[in-house]
Amino acid sequence: MDLVSGYKGVVGLVFGNEKSGSSNEDSYVERLLDCISNGKLSEDRRTAMFELQSVVAESSNAQLAFGAMGFPVMMGILKEERDDVEMVRGALETLVSALTPIDHAKGPKNEIQPALMNADLLSREADNISLLLSLLSEEDFYVRYYTLQLLTALLTNSPNRLQEAILTIPRGITRLMDMLMDREVIRNEALLLLTYLTREAEEIQKIVVFEGAFEKIFSIIKEEGGSDGGVVVQDCIELLNNLIRKNGSNQVLLRETIGFDPFMSILKLRGSTYSFTQQKTINLLSALETLNLLIMGGSEADHGKDANMLTNRTTLVQKKVLDHLLMLGVESQWAPVAVRCAALRCIGNLIAGHPKNLDALASKFLGEGPQEPALNSILRIILRTSSMQEFVAADYVFKSFCEKNADGQTMLASTLIPQPHSMAHAPVEEDVHMSFGSMLLQGLTLSENDGDLETCCRAASVLSHVMKDNIQCKERVLRIELEAPTPSLGAPEPLMHRVVKYLALASSMKNKDGKSSGNSYVEPIILKLLVTWLSDFPSAVNCFLDSRPHITYLLELVSNSSTTVYIKGLAAVLLGECVIYNKSVESGKDAFTIVDSISQKVGLTSYFLKFDEMQKSFLFTSARSTQPRKQLTRSASASMVEIEDVDENNLLDQKNEDHPVLSSIFDAPFVNLVRSLEVNIREKIVEVYSHPKSKVAVVPAELEQKSGESDREYIKRLKAFVEKQCSEIQDLLGRNATLAEDVATTGGGSSYARPEQGAGSDRVQVETLRRDLQEASKRLELVKAEKAKIESEASMYRSLAGKMESDLKSLSDAYNSLEQANFHLEKEVRGQQGVGGSLSVPDVEGIRAEAREEAQKESEAELNDLLVCLGQEQTKVEKLSARLLELGEDVDKLLEDIGDDMGLPADGEEEED
Repeated sequence: MDLVSGYKGVVGLVFGNEKSGSSNEDSYVERLLDCISNGKLSEDRRTAMFELQSVVAESSNAQLAFGAMGFPVMMGILKEERDDVEMVRGALETLVSALTPIDHAKGPKNEIQPALMNADLLSREADNISLLLSLLSEEDFYVRYYTLQLLTALLTNSPNRLQEAILTIPRGITRLMDMLMDREVIRNEALLLLTYLTREAEEIQKIVVFEGAFEKIFSIIKEEGGSDGGVVVQDCIELLNNLIRKNGSNQVLLRETIGFDPFMSILKLRGSTYSFTQQKTINLLSALETLNLLIMGGSEADHGKDANMLTNRTTLVQKKVLDHLLMLGVESQWAPVAVRCAALRCIGNLIAGHPKNLDALASKFLGEGPQEPALNSILRIILRTSSMQEFVAADYVFKSFCEKNADGQTMLASTLIPQPHSMAHAPVEEDVHMSFGSMLLQGLTLSENDGDLETCCRAASVLSHVMKDNIQCKERVLRIELEAPTPSLGAPEPLMHRVVKYLALASSMKNKDGKSSGNSYVEPIILKLLVTWLSDFPSAVNCFLDSRPHITYLLELVSNSSTTVYIKGLAAVLLGECVIYNKSVESGKDAFTIVDSISQKVGLTSYFLKFDEMQKSFLFTSARSTQPRKQLTRSASASMVEIEDVDENNLLDQKNEDHPVLSSIFDAPFVNLVRSLEVNIREKIVEVYSHPKSKVAVVPAELEQKSGESDREYIKRLKAFVEKQCSEIQDLLGRNATLAEDVATTGGGSSYARPEQGAGSDRVQVETLRRDLQEASKRLELVKAEKAKIESEASMYRSLAGKMESDLKSLSDAYNSLEQANFHLEKEVRGQQGVGGSLSVPDVEGIRAEAREEAQKESEAELNDLLVCLGQEQTKVEKLSARLLELGEDVDKLLEDIGDDMGLPADGEEEED
C-alpha cells in the first residue's frame, strides 16, 4: 500500500504541528484499528469497529488518521471476512463516515477536506471499486444499502475516476441496474447513484439504456404517482434527462421503443383541485426540461441532429403535447409562475421553424364556454400578467411563431382593424369576443386613460414580431389610422404617429431625481418596434417624416445625457434609417436635410459614438439566439422554483443590463440587424455629407449685365465668374470629403473599431484607388506577357542547342567509325604483304592519306558551319540575357541549368571514348 504510505506522509506534513488533541485522536484511531486487525475475540473487534465508526463520523482529525491507516484494514475485512456480516456492515458504515464531509462552523476557506482526500485515495485502486460492486450481490440488506451509499459518496467526490473504473469492470453497470428492482430503500439509493453516474458520461448512458433503463424509469414514476409523486419521481426524471441530454441515439431509442406516451402521462394534470405542492412543481419543471431536450434534438456535433429534432417535434405534437402545454402555460392560471413560464417556452421551441406545428398552434382553441384562439389567450397573458418572466415567456411564443412565417404574420396582421373609440376602451371582460388585432391595438392605445405605458410597450413588442421582415404586413399596419381621443381634437392620425407620441410620453415620465419613474424597458421596446418598421421600407420613413417634430425629438433623445446607451443608440439607428431608406426629394424631408440636422444639433462625431457605446454594452456583446438553462438537479430545484416568480420591485432595483426584458429585446437577430444597419448608415452619411445638396439655385448679383457693358465683355466676365465658381466648388468638395472621412474614422472609435466601419472613408477615395489599381494591373499584365514570351524563346533556343549538340556527337561518332575502318584496312593490307611479298601491292599509304585528307576537309566544312551557327546563337543568347536581367531574372542560374542539361551527353561521350 504505497499510496497509503504516501498519504500518511502528506497528512503528517500538513498536520504535524497540531496540538495534543489531534495526536490523541490519531493514537486512538490507531489502537482501534490494531484491535480490529489483531483482536482475538469477535466481540472486542465488533466493539472496536463500532467505536471507530463513531469517532470517524464526528471528527475531521479522526477522518485524516483513518485515511492514513485504516483503508487496508477495512478492505481486508470486506475481502476476507464475508461470512461475518456484522463486521462487513461495520466496515462499510465506517468507510461511508470517512467519505462524508463534516459540517463545521465557518472555517478557513483553504481548510483541508479529509472526506475528499479519503475518496481520492479509495478510488485510485480499481480493485476497490470491483470489490464494492461485488458486495451488491450479498443477501444482507444493510450490506447492499451501505455499499450503494459508499459508491454514491465516491461518485460525489471523484466522479470521473469512478466512471472509468465501473466501465472496466465486467457487468458493473448491470449490477447497479439490478438494484432498481430491489426493495424501495435500495431502489431509491441505486436511482440516486445512477443519476450521478450518468452525468456527462455518454458510454455509460448507452449501456444503462441498453439494460432497459427507460422501461424501469417510467415503471417507477407510474408506481410513485406521476407528477404528484415525491422526490423519487424527480430523481427518475433527472436520470431520464441525463440519458437523453445531447444524446441523439438514446432519444431515437426512447421514441421507437416505448414511445412518448408514458412521458405524456407525467404532464397530464390529475384531480379536480389542481393543487401544486413544491415537489409537484419541481417534478413538472423537470418533465418540461425533458420535453425541451427532446425538442432540441441531440448534440450539436451529431450529424443527424436536425432530422432527429424534426421527428421529435412532429411526433410530440401528434401525441397532443400542445394540449398539455397550453393547459399548463395558458389555461391553468392557478399553476405556479415557474411552470407557466417553462410551458410557454416549450411551446415557443416546439413551433420554431416547423410549419405543421405552427399551423397546429394557430388552429388551437381554448376555453370551456365561449372558445377563443390560443394565440389570443397568449396575447392576453402578455397584456395583463403581473409577472415579468411570464411576459417574456409569452412574448417568446409570438417571436417563434412569426420567425420566417410570412403566412402566419399575414394572418395576424389581417385582423388589425381599429375599433371605434367607444369600443376600444370597453371592459376587459368583453375582450374574449375581440379579434387578435383588435385586442393588440387596444393594448397599444390603452395608456391614454391611465398614463401607464406598460401595456403599450408589451403590445408594441408583439407588433414588432408581426412586422419583422414582412413588407406586406408593414404596409398594412402603416395604413392603420386611429381616431383622436375626442373628435374635436382633429382628424384620425396614423398609428405610427401615435406610437412616436407614446415614446415621447415615456421619456418625459421623470421623477424628481431625474430618473425614469416607469420601467426601463418601455422606450427600448417602442424604439425596437420603430427600427423594425422602418427597416428596408421607404414608405414608413416618409410617414415618419411627415411630422417635423419627430426628427427634432429623436435628435434630443440622442443628445440627452440622462438616457441609457441603448435608448441613445436605438434613436441613432432610427435617425440613420431616415437617411438610408429616404427616397423623398421634398425640401426638408430629404436625406441631406436629415444629415445636416444631425451635424448641426448633435455633431457627426458624437452621433457615430452612440453606435460604439451601444455596441460595447453588455447586452450587445453577450447577445445569443437561445438562453441555455441550468440543469434541474436536487440542489438547484428549490431555487429554480422561486427564481421565475421574482418581485417586480427587485427587478426595478437591478441594473439595466440584468433586466430579463432587455435581454429578450436585444436577442441575436435584432443585434445583427442593428450592426448591419450601422454599416450602411455610416457609408450613406459619408456619401451624403461628401456631396452638395442637389437642385440648389444660386443667382448672385454678378450675373446681371451692367449698363453700358457690351455683350462681348459681359460674356467674358461670365466666363471668368463660372471658372472661379468651378474652382471653388472643387476645392469645397475636396475639403468636405476629407472632413467626412475624418468624421467616419473618428466615430469608429479606436478601441472598438471594426473592419466594416472604414467602408465610408474608403468610398470617398474609391475612384482614385480604382484607377491606380487598374493602371498597376495593366502594367503587370504587360510585364507578365513579355516575360512569358522571353521564357518561350529561351526554351526554344535551349532545345535548338541540344539538337546541335546531338548532331555534333553524331558527327564525332562517324569520324571514329571511319578511323576504325581505316585501321582494319591497314591491318588487312599488312597481312597480305606478309603472305605474298612478290605480289604487286597498291600504294596503301597514298590511299589512306587521300582518304584522310578528304574526310578532314568534309569535317572542317561541317565544323565551320556549326561554328557560324553557334556564333549567331551566342549573339542572340547575349541579347536575351540582357533583357532577362532587366526583368529581374537570375541569368547565371538559367545558363548554369542549360549547361547542366547539355553537359550530360558530353560525359557519356567521354566514357565511350
